[in-house]
Amino acid sequence: MRGRLIFPFLAQVHRWDPVAMAGVDPDGTGPLTSGYDEDFKEPVLIDADGDGVAEPFRRELPPVRVPCQVEPEAFQALRMASAGNTPKSSLDLVFHFRDLERLGLVDPSSGDALIRPSDRLGGLYDVEGQLVQAVRTPPGLYVTEARPIGFGLNRRRPQRNLLLVSFEDRPAARSAG
Repeated sequence: MRGRLIFPFLAQVHRWDPVAMAGVDPDGTGPLTSGYDEDFKEPVLIDADGDGVAEPFRRELPPVRVPCQVEPEAFQALRMASAGNTPKSSLDLVFHFRDLERLGLVDPSSGDALIRPSDRLGGLYDVEGQLVQAVRTPPGLYVTEARPIGFGLNRRRPQRNLLLVSFEDRPAARSAG
């Protein structure tokens, strides 16, 4: 007995691909040799469109839809910055390890979930596949934490059953303070 999700939806998750990013020179003849920053473990920032603002150089694996339970925190709440309004959004999704295992989203050697920080939420769908809420990118909603919860529901053979994943936006402007 591992329980089940309550009122399930489908989350479209775009997992980032650091291996693909590391193998690409994002600025051609410029100083960068990889799209992945080994020191900070995140995509490098480059000004690809020449507007003077650097954007993350990002490569993603094909999106996957995963059953989840939605726990909204804030969606486009007003947050003022010195450069203007930058809405704040955060969302928690609860995934069942049974679904993650079925979809190949659990590392068999370590047991770690393969939904990790820096993965992006593309949207939420009902169980029939109809779009409920798209997530605009930019700013996007990105995984900031993925932690297993709900251990030991079976007395004879205790197992973990849930993964709590927090998604937050990335501000488009600097805060004044």
